[in-house]
Amino acid sequence: MQRSTKIVATLGPASSEPGVLARMLAAGVDVVRLNFSHGTADDHRRRVGVLREAVRRIGRTVGLMVDLQGPKIRIGKFAAGTVELARGARFTLDTSPEPGDSTRVGLDYPELVRDLEPGAVLLLDDGRIVLDVEHVAAAAVGCRVRVGGGLSNNKGINRQGGGLSAPALTAKDKEDIRIAAQLNADFIAVSFPKSGADMRIARELLAAAGSEALLIAKIERIEAIGALEDIIDASDGIMVARGDLAVEVGDAAVPALQKRMIRLAREHNRIAITATQMMESMIHSPVPTRAEVSDVANAVLDGTDAVMLSAETATGEYPVETVEAMARVCVEAEKSHEVTLERHFLDRVFSRIDQSIAMAALFAAYHLKAKAIAALTQSGSTALWMSRINTGVPIYALTPEIRTRYKVSLFRDVQPLMMRYNEHDRDELLREAEQALIDAGAVVPGDMIVLTIGEPIGKAGGTNTMKIVTVGDQH
Repeated sequence: MQRSTKIVATLGPASSEPGVLARMLAAGVDVVRLNFSHGTADDHRRRVGVLREAVRRIGRTVGLMVDLQGPKIRIGKFAAGTVELARGARFTLDTSPEPGDSTRVGLDYPELVRDLEPGAVLLLDDGRIVLDVEHVAAAAVGCRVRVGGGLSNNKGINRQGGGLSAPALTAKDKEDIRIAAQLNADFIAVSFPKSGADMRIARELLAAAGSEALLIAKIERIEAIGALEDIIDASDGIMVARGDLAVEVGDAAVPALQKRMIRLAREHNRIAITATQMMESMIHSPVPTRAEVSDVANAVLDGTDAVMLSAETATGEYPVETVEAMARVCVEAEKSHEVTLERHFLDRVFSRIDQSIAMAALFAAYHLKAKAIAALTQSGSTALWMSRINTGVPIYALTPEIRTRYKVSLFRDVQPLMMRYNEHDRDELLREAEQALIDAGAVVPGDMIVLTIGEPIGKAGGTNTMKIVTVGDQH
């Protein structure tokens, strides 16, 4: 069974060796993520070089995602590298660059003091340490430890309930957008956006850098939940970033929010990625836990376009095995995915010809039990619309555009195929498309397929024709 759900894997020290990366790609990685929170620009350039060579050797289309660091608010360093905070003890966050101890530590974001008042609750290290703010001065925040434990260098800080004013795009992010454009990234993930305006600013910066990468909004702040539709409208997709989000809204709220976000993304014809701790135990274990298997499977059943691996492949001991395990879980979950096509068409109004053709192709392929849908597409939009509704029929995006081929690598149910539009005769082009599907092993003579194409040929957004054929018949 062909896997519909895509896998995003983070590149890091554990996966930068060419042999390991090649095995990961062969195991099923569809998009490689570079986390710009770590490493230098030269590190990223070297890894992209290794990736390009591995992709060339393996002969697969693998997209590249750059994940911006964003305004990650962190504590500074401790003189001893780590301290133990006791419950009930006083602890101060200040703006001093001096190394910290068990009574105080510096901040890498001095403006934090402006966002706090007595009674605020701070969560450090993904909520493992909880501090109650007792008083706020010009350059220091006095706290009392509610939940103590070990605390080490550079751990992140969240405010319970949100309310931190740090901008989504830092000076580092703006420079990293230019680097991402130089690397020809296919996707750029923006960390901590609070509104659609944050994403529109990112798009302007991206255009100025000469990039057409798709923008992914990482939903991590409580403010983003209230502005979810605005953010989705301003983005090409969203990432359900469950780590920081869980700290701000509470872990019990995340599963329902995950389902809502994926549903809204699909309804708005946007991409959805589910991330954070999906197979966390496999950092040190060759097999996942049963809970992790269920987590990945539930994301697949929710309709996510992709599931993402972070430390599991960046620094873990079993990067290849993790990808293999995730791919198996996705395939098994997809087998049980209920196809109820008609309900997706109820109360829908299609005002565009190309979108209407896409929906008609889905309807025909489903009811005729077609072997495949082939969308001849310049921009990838037809394939995207088709992929928002599950029919159980694989979709192939046949495109002459290299950028489009990589863009659709993140669309659920869609497989990209490169095809040169050498002929402008429609029937000849359809025959070439049929042959491309045969060459790819997607169909054999006698299979029924549904093809969509636009005339005049080569014009983006012009899909206006659907044709149903039997492979091998003269037509």
